[in-house]
Parts: sequence; structure tokens; C-alpha cells
Amino acid sequence: MKTGIAALSLLALPLLAGAASADTLLIERVQQHDTSALPARGQSMAQVEARHGAPAQRLDPRGGQKQQWPTINRWAYPAFTVYFENNRVIDVVVNHASADEIGPKPPVR
Repeated sequence: MKTGIAALSLLALPLLAGAASADTLLIERVQQHDTSALPARGQSMAQVEARHGAPAQRLDPRGGQKQQWPTINRWAYPAFTVYFENNRVIDVVVNHASADEIGPKPPVR
């Protein structure tokens, strides 16, 4: 009897693995994204705007209340959001692809 249960569970394992591999997680999609099309760390605001055009939205700056807290500027493009410290890119975040996809929340305004 135990061998029958073990055999059934071994047969069911590929079926479960196939179902789990059908889902694509947001992080997997982002890792597959062509990062050469995104602004590079260290680029200036002028370089980003020259290559990608004007942002869809320039969000309010954050930080800067104290000298040791730099001001962070954020530019939102349809596909990504760029974060600047002073005048240089420090990070780029890929936005979610569709309204029904669970992913990063829109930037805080």
C-alpha cells in the first residue's frame, strides 16, 4: 500500500511542477528587462533627458532637511522611474507592465 501512495505522489509531482512554472513573477520579468535601455547610474539629468526625452512627470523632491540627507529628485517615465541624488542617477525602477499585474506601487507624490 505504501508503495502505491509513493508511486502516485511521484506521478503527481511533474504535474504540480508544471503548474507552478506557468506563473511569471514580477521580479523574473524585471530581471529579463533590457537594462541597456534604462538610464545608467551616474548619468546626469541632462544626459537622461537627452536620451529618453522629458519625463512624463517630475515628482516633488524628497529629503534635504539636513545637510547629511541629500535631496532626492524623481522623474517618472511610462516604463520606469529615475531617482537622482543632486544631479546624478542613483537608481532606476522598472514600473509594472499592466494595471492587473501586482508590482511596485506608483511613486509617492
